[in-house]
Amino acid sequence: MSSATSTTSLPSGLDVLTTFPDVLFIPEITFGGLVWILVASSKVPLPILQGWVMFVSVFCFIMSTTLLCLYIFGVHRGSSSWIALDVICQETAALFYLSAAVLEAAFTYGASLLSVDPLGRTIYQENIAAVVFAFLATLMYVIHKICSLLRWKSS
Repeated sequence: MSSATSTTSLPSGLDVLTTFPDVLFIPEITFGGLVWILVASSKVPLPILQGWVMFVSVFCFIMSTTLLCLYIFGVHRGSSSWIALDVICQETAALFYLSAAVLEAAFTYGASLLSVDPLGRTIYQENIAAVVFAFLATLMYVIHKICSLLRWKSS
């Protein structure tokens, strides 16, 4: 197919914020930012687990924000490779967030067995919120990935 035909399915300008699945950038960035804030504000007794969660949340936050800005500014016009890039980014983010959400849930469950003091209860609640938002971010990235794959297939 010609590049003019394949790039018409990617919106540009503020149309990005009104078309599906690209409107999912907003909840992806929001939920990812909340995971980042909640994990950063809690104690980190197992840095290897929560370090991965922090890496994923920061990486995906920056990646999604950058991709959204590039779409808004219309950088993708005239190139047919942006649809494939969108699929790769969404697939990577979905896989990363699934692993991060599972690790954060495992850490939170383990921490619940050990914590009995009131301060530990507050940190436990922050970690529960981080788990919920990590799974919500995973869901948003999976939906976006599926729709991006369908857009890629039809281009």
